[in-house]
Amino acid sequence: MRVNAKQMEKRKGNFLRRLKANKELLVLSMPGAIWFLFFAYLPLFGILVAFKKFRLSGDGFFYNLFTSETVWFDNFKFLFSSGDAWIIVRNTVLYNLTFIILGVAVPVVLALLLNELKNKRMMKIYQSSMFLPYFLSWVVVSYCVFAFLNPEKGYFNAIIQRFGGEPISWYTETRFWPFIIIFMSQWKGMGYNTVVYLASICGIDKSYYEAAVLDGATKWQQIKYITLPLLKPVITILLIMSVGGIFKADFGSFYQLPKNSGPLYPVTNVLDTYIFRALKTSGEIGMSSAAALFQKSG
Repeated sequence: MRVNAKQMEKRKGNFLRRLKANKELLVLSMPGAIWFLFFAYLPLFGILVAFKKFRLSGDGFFYNLFTSETVWFDNFKFLFSSGDAWIIVRNTVLYNLTFIILGVAVPVVLALLLNELKNKRMMKIYQSSMFLPYFLSWVVVSYCVFAFLNPEKGYFNAIIQRFGGEPISWYTETRFWPFIIIFMSQWKGMGYNTVVYLASICGIDKSYYEAAVLDGATKWQQIKYITLPLLKPVITILLIMSVGGIFKADFGSFYQLPKNSGPLYPVTNVLDTYIFRALKTSGEIGMSSAAALFQKSG
């Protein structure tokens, strides 16, 4: 017992010495630790809402949480028994798969093209013009799109009518919107990945290309056997990060862009918009939490 007591005292002394030695680092880490406590760990109690028939009252969240009736998996059963559930999951997954594929192919091609520009000033202009949409909110983008697709005064309908065609009611025609959403998402987001890939290409040792030129390699062979293989680690990391969010959709692109138009729900309704609308219209907090938990677990 004495040995154990001495060991405990020794460990305690070592722990206190380490705390004292690293006190500056601990102080610096405190804001991050507090942020994680309040915004990452405490919200985990909200998982219980998915298994409750939750109703808000004036007694506070935790009182309502622990006094609400526990319904276990009834919220999940109700969610997946509705006819819209599988359509919503299908839309979310298929859109994200398309975004993942195009989110690798398009930026890599653009980065390769930018890397071939000899005029550095033009390269910076192209980089800035492609990166600028990334900083625009979906609200701004949605109004820009509306200027083109406005059924009454939009540019597209004006062009169609000038050539003798009938105007299109863009915000009720579902067949156009998968392409519009995919195109606008790529236009808005491709600049970020392009800059990442371009930075990786610029970091490749130039001696590889010099040796390839001496061996008579063409430009395509240099890209195929040097650039692309050395880009694989970056592509793999970005792919893993993208696949991790396969059930997460960009709320703005599916809600703001189509102006929350009801006729477009079959092709624009995804898990994020479904959760938002369920909370907004029906007030079913338990079922909305079940949908959110399913989304996060995916």
